[in-house]
Amino acid sequence: MDSLRSLQYSAVPSASRASVPLGMLLTAIVGVGALSIDMFLPSLPTIASVFETGAASAQLTVTLFLAGLAASQLVWGPLSDRLGRRPVLLAGLTLYALAGAGCAVVPGIAALIGARVVQALGAGSGPVIARAVVRDLYEPARAARILAAMGTAQALTPILAPVIGGWVHALAGWQAVFLVQGAFGAMFLLTAARVVPETNVYAGASAADALSQRLGTLLGDRRYLAYVSVAALMFGGQFAFITGSSFALIGLLGVAPTTYGLCFAAVASGLMAGNFVSVKIGVRFGIDAMIRAGTTIGAAAGFVMATLAWAGVASVASVIGPMFAFAFGLGFVLPNTVAGAIGPFPRMAGLASAVLGFVQLTGSALYAIAVAQFHDGTLRPMATAVATAGILALAVFAGVQHRTATSASSA
Repeated sequence: MDSLRSLQYSAVPSASRASVPLGMLLTAIVGVGALSIDMFLPSLPTIASVFETGAASAQLTVTLFLAGLAASQLVWGPLSDRLGRRPVLLAGLTLYALAGAGCAVVPGIAALIGARVVQALGAGSGPVIARAVVRDLYEPARAARILAAMGTAQALTPILAPVIGGWVHALAGWQAVFLVQGAFGAMFLLTAARVVPETNVYAGASAADALSQRLGTLLGDRRYLAYVSVAALMFGGQFAFITGSSFALIGLLGVAPTTYGLCFAAVASGLMAGNFVSVKIGVRFGIDAMIRAGTTIGAAAGFVMATLAWAGVASVASVIGPMFAFAFGLGFVLPNTVAGAIGPFPRMAGLASAVLGFVQLTGSALYAIAVAQFHDGTLRPMATAVATAGILALAVFAGVQHRTATSASSA
């Protein structure tokens, strides 16, 4: 098996091709979904008021965006395996830029939801292809470090996006937020056209295998499923906070929209810190140890948050403190689950990245929709959702590791 993997990685393009401009662009486009969601969050209460709709309907502009982002990856990923990373990325970014600007001129909430779904279809090309390009260039251990480094920088997106969105909203209205997103999309497209090379040395070769055959290989791999499940659960906990935080902090605790951006930035700094530490120690301890540590931190933080909420403690500190810790654990989990899941599949890195992204984002969207139905004017539903996600992620990964160890000892 080791010789087989060495042979696989010998075909990987030289890492020297990963120039600084390319690295900066990959970091930006892997976060295009977060940019599109987080920048928009301070506008949610206003949009609900303007279109005379409830919180659950307004939140669909976030949750259905996430669903569209997830579904589109199942298209972009396999296409990038077959046609190459570069042309597929350029097509996706073009769609994203056009739809983003279109969101600014919609007449009602239904049209806005539809435009957001189209925007999401284009946005899905960014993360799936960015992850695949990293896999094209690096073996799993190195890829985990690169992804963590990218995550450290990319964590600036949820720090800066709500702050920028809050000020754009305050100065020019919620429509201007979407115009700015369209401008970002155009900038990413022009940059990609200049700096993105073709990194997929297997482009066209995957056509020999049926999609169902390749998908069966992925879904039959127990380790792959474990990495995907843990990533989905931990991200689901984070997304339960993302979709509920504006109503909890602004609506319940009375935080101003501009201050809300700073609260959100505090949580995002936890993700940045977790990614930074993962860069420093991840190679030394290994992928699985980092995931185990991250899920433990997430479960503990979620438990504290839920305990405070059910005890009737409702303050900014009781939300932001535990969520900082949860995000720190997520910074351990995400780059290592991605590297562990995609690494063994060089010929179908796009598909492996797509399935991971689809499960992670679809699961998070469904989870957030379910949590929204329990909205009761308190912090309890959101806090319970965060705790449940962290505890389940820890339990799932511990169970898979136990079964793997048992199988190895009996072999």
